[in-house]
Amino acid sequence: MDEIERAALVKAVGKAIAAKRVENGLSQESVAEILGISREAVSRMETGVAIPSVVRLAELAEIFGCAIEELLTEASNRKLDQARHITELLDDLNQEKRDLLLSVIKQLISGFSSK
Repeated sequence: MDEIERAALVKAVGKAIAAKRVENGLSQESVAEILGISREAVSRMETGVAIPSVVRLAELAEIFGCAIEELLTEASNRKLDQARHITELLDDLNQEKRDLLLSVIKQLISGFSSK
């Protein structure tokens, strides 16, 4: 993994942390208070300036009521993680909308294919 890919991965993890925080109705200040750190430290994690440790990721997952992997899956370039993320995005859609999206995805893939 080169430096650009690493930076993108760290930013994606930060984005996932921010999204989970917002989803849980928490402010940066409240998360900082729970963790015993500054609001600026939370901001640095969310913007990808600071890399959270595994211990910090576990603490964040506990605060947000999610698995640690949820904070990492969106950032992963592994096919299985990406497929899992797509599945989670589809969870709240009815069958008709999922079928429509599947059709669009098939068209997009055929457009990208070199066949």
